[in-house]
Amino acid sequence: MYVGIPNPNIIVPLEKMTIGIKGKKPFQVLYNPASYVQQRTVDYRETDGLAYNSPMAQFVHGGLEVLQFQLFFDSMTAGAEVGGDVADRAKFTANSVVPSRAKFVDVRQFTSKIYNLMIIDDDLHHPPVVYLEWSSLQFEGYLVSCTQNFVKFSETGMPVRAWLQCTFLESVTPLKSNLKNPLNSPDTTRFRTVCQGDSLWAMAAKEYGQPEQWRAIASANGLVNPRVLRSGQRLSLPALIK
Repeated sequence: MYVGIPNPNIIVPLEKMTIGIKGKKPFQVLYNPASYVQQRTVDYRETDGLAYNSPMAQFVHGGLEVLQFQLFFDSMTAGAEVGGDVADRAKFTANSVVPSRAKFVDVRQFTSKIYNLMIIDDDLHHPPVVYLEWSSLQFEGYLVSCTQNFVKFSETGMPVRAWLQCTFLESVTPLKSNLKNPLNSPDTTRFRTVCQGDSLWAMAAKEYGQPEQWRAIASANGLVNPRVLRSGQRLSLPALIK
């Protein structure tokens, strides 16, 4: 029996990546990704130029941001330090101490929460927009690709360990002009008071019509950790530079 310093992640749990759909209860990943990749491209078209040695590059349009990462799932040896609610952690703790044949937590219970984000919503007629939050990473978009790789099974053939390779594509809401009230234009600096439950990405989506503009708000207010907002805090919403 081990006697010594307990796992610090049980005493002070690591901040877990949160994934959710608007209007529904979000969920935590079991283990944070070891890394993630953000990618953005822009489209240029080659056009002929008279008496030039090479064609000219003409800008066509910007590209959407792509977010990629790999998630690890394990229900065989996971303990109370994994993500999830209290009931999930208790289930994992109980499952980790029983013999291998008696394992009862199918890892697909947790991988399916992400994999099913690509299922078409009957009301929307397309998969739902999801949001991800993990410290300074705040992203809103669609899950466009997810590969499940099950790598360990119980004696009964139940999957107990898996890797998920996920690719998300940014969702951008077109800017809405408000001709009746020009002070609501994204070209005008204004101020908002933080209420309980507010987040920068939601504030940017409401004020600018573009959730990804949360970075402009964070920069304008000198916020080191965009997720730490105080109720009553007054934030400057800067004018967007065209």
